[in-house]
Formats: sequence, C-alpha cells, structure tokens
Amino acid sequence: MGNKTALYETHVACGGKIVDFGGWDMPIHYGSQLEEHHVVRKASGMFDVSHMTIVDLAGDDAKRYLRYLLANDVDKLKEVGKALYSAMLNEQGGVIDDLIVYNMPEGYRLVVNCGTREKDLAWMQKQADGFDVLLTERPELSMVAVQGPEAIEKAKQVLGGDKAEVISSLKVFQGLESDGWMLCRTGYTGEDGLEIIVPESEVVSFWQNLQSAGVKPCGLGARDTLRLEAGMNLYGSDMDETVSPLQANMAWTIAWQPDDRNFIGRAALETEKAEGVKSKLVGLVLEERGVLRSHQKVVVEGIGEGEITSGTFSPTLGYSIAMARVPADTSDQCAVEMRKKLQTVKVVSPPFVRNGARVYK
Repeated sequence: MGNKTALYETHVACGGKIVDFGGWDMPIHYGSQLEEHHVVRKASGMFDVSHMTIVDLAGDDAKRYLRYLLANDVDKLKEVGKALYSAMLNEQGGVIDDLIVYNMPEGYRLVVNCGTREKDLAWMQKQADGFDVLLTERPELSMVAVQGPEAIEKAKQVLGGDKAEVISSLKVFQGLESDGWMLCRTGYTGEDGLEIIVPESEVVSFWQNLQSAGVKPCGLGARDTLRLEAGMNLYGSDMDETVSPLQANMAWTIAWQPDDRNFIGRAALETEKAEGVKSKLVGLVLEERGVLRSHQKVVVEGIGEGEITSGTFSPTLGYSIAMARVPADTSDQCAVEMRKKLQTVKVVSPPFVRNGARVYK
C-alpha cells in the first residue's frame, strides 16, 4: 500500500490500472497507453502529477541560498513567475535531483521529483545552515498537467474568468497565481500545455470538469514515452548522483557566469571540464524492427562501450528510440547488443519529436 494522491479514487473509478511509482499508487494507463500517448500529441490529455514535491522558500537569504544550492542561477529570474530548470548537485558534481524553480512574489517555489523527496528535503535543509531561509513543503497542494495542442484552450474553457485571463497572459516557462491556484506554462511531454497547482480540496472537481470538456485522463506510461520522444531526462535513469550535468546533456543548465558564484559542485565540474568530459548522453534511433531498452550495451567501434539509459518504442515515429551514455568521441553511428547480436543504430541529438513531428536529423 503506497501513498495516494487526492485523485486516487477518481483514477480507480475511471478504470486506471494502478501501479507503484516511487512509493505512490499511481495510474500507469486507463486501458491504452498508446491511445493516451497519441491524444496528447494530437489533442489534449491530463496527468495527475500530485506526487511531485512542492517546496516554498522564504526569508531574506532565499536568493543567496538558491544561488549556492543550484547549478543554474536564479539571478536570471528577473520577473515574478519566471521559471528556471536546474540541477541540484553534490560536492562531486553528481546530480542529486533536477527541478524547476519559480520566482514567486514573496520568495521561490521549487518542484522536485517524488522518488527523491526525502533525500532532497534533507539535503536542502542541511545546506540552509547559515542562511536566513525558511523551507516549507506544501503537501496540501495537488498538481495536474494538461498537455497537447488543445490543452491551453481546454483549460481556459474549464476555468474561465480570472484564471483564463492569467493563462492567456503566460509566457513559456512562466507560472502565475490566481485565487490560490498556480498556472504554469511548463510540461514534460514536448507539447504546449500547462502544469496547474491546485488546492487538493478542489482537484477532483477540476479533473472531472476537464474530463467533461474532452480532456482525456492519461497514465504515467504515456508520460514516459512522451518525455523520451521530447528528449527530456528521467532522474534515476538518465542521470543520478554519479553523473554530472556535463555527462547528462545538461551543460546548458550550468550558469558559469559570474565566475565568482560558488555553487555546490562547481569546483568538481570545473575540474572535469578542464580534464575533458569522458562521456556524453546522446539519442539513438533504430529504424528497423526491435526495441531499444534500458541497460543494453552500446558498442562504439574503435572507441569503447556505453549503455542505454532509457529506451522505448516511439508511438509517434513508429520505431524505437533511446537515450544512451557513450564515450565522448562517439560520432553518428554505433551498435547496440540485442539478443547477443550487434544492431547498428543512428546517433542523433535529442529531442526526437517536438509538437507532434520528428525533429532530429
């Protein structure tokens, strides 16, 4: 018996197949993962992501604290509501977690993963020593992701009034509050859409109203195939505490300037960069029969070996794709060991799919 979100009974009533997900009882699908994947690419779908951990930060040192805690620099957040994606690193430069931080009117809001909740909170609290900062977890808030080309209009139709006006005003990667809700133009599927933070007392009626408006409930299975097509990392698979952002296709999230900002892990990253990063995370494409799966061996002739970190069949493309950690000198082709045979695959730069269409070359 795992933790349950406020939508658990609704998932069961909708026919959701419940599985354990990081200690939470969550729907993996509602009958067809494939159908749920396609409806997000072509229309609109919704996901219960209330298992994510929401933490609010306040205090005079909140900004100074986050500039020390995170590899990206919250000083970039000049406007209220603006969001930033960042890694939180250990002293060795490994990724403790990836997260989104929002600039709020009276501080900051962090949204971190569910499976890393306890270690994240412990690490954040430990690093708060010496800073005037207050960390407050917000378990009374739920979170629904509405994604797809029709998602924003559907959400505006359901919410109406001030909330619809706020949604219309949102820029990409921005979140603004309205009457106790937070409306964020972010997501994890590669489609336009929203992640909406809702008081848990209101989330069931919101979910039901979205469903009545034609937004299809989707499980975490489709969320994973959508995120892989979008080339987005999954914590625990594509990165973890032993992997640096330089090895996880996340170099763009490291704010090196100003060069006197001493964030946790900086010294280790500078050393790694100076010595030469030995591996990189790339996309793999298998346009023939077969499915690329996590932990399959990757062989780069004349250079070395690597490993698939995430792999699946891509419903949008109709063939298999993967993320793999390979030697840094890998070029545009390698081989994957499948059933004791080496299968040639193409090496590409993620994402694979954006806004419903193939984008890799």
